[in-house]
Amino acid sequence: MPEKKSPPGGLASRKIRVLIAKPGLDGHDRGAKVVARALRDAGMEVIYTGLRQSPEQIVAAAAQEDVDAVGLSILSGAHLQICKRVLELLRAKGSGGVRVFLGGIIPAQDIPLLKKMGVAEVFLPGSSTQDVIRLIESSLPVR
Repeated sequence: MPEKKSPPGGLASRKIRVLIAKPGLDGHDRGAKVVARALRDAGMEVIYTGLRQSPEQIVAAAAQEDVDAVGLSILSGAHLQICKRVLELLRAKGSGGVRVFLGGIIPAQDIPLLKKMGVAEVFLPGSSTQDVIRLIESSLPVR
């Protein structure tokens, strides 16, 4: 059986890179830091933007860091507007293949709309970090 070869420069040649961002004005980032640490412990490279990032800052950081996924932590209630803008900016930069996932206080009725926009998954309080890891590993191209 022939050995499967990975494309040069593909995911097989490097770790999965994930940007964890905390958009908006709320200052609670404990959950974002917990997820960042879990992803790092799972062998991924994690870039954390810090608090109060705009969608423009998040997408600029994602492009600069050449990430595979962006995790947004939103508790302020502005998740629909922020996710829409981040996804628009990623597509405009040609980074539409970057997987976006969301965590925070998100009303259940908004989840279908977020997924329709292009959010890969929404993680509510109490979600397992293992579920976040599995989502990222399973939603990226085969390595």
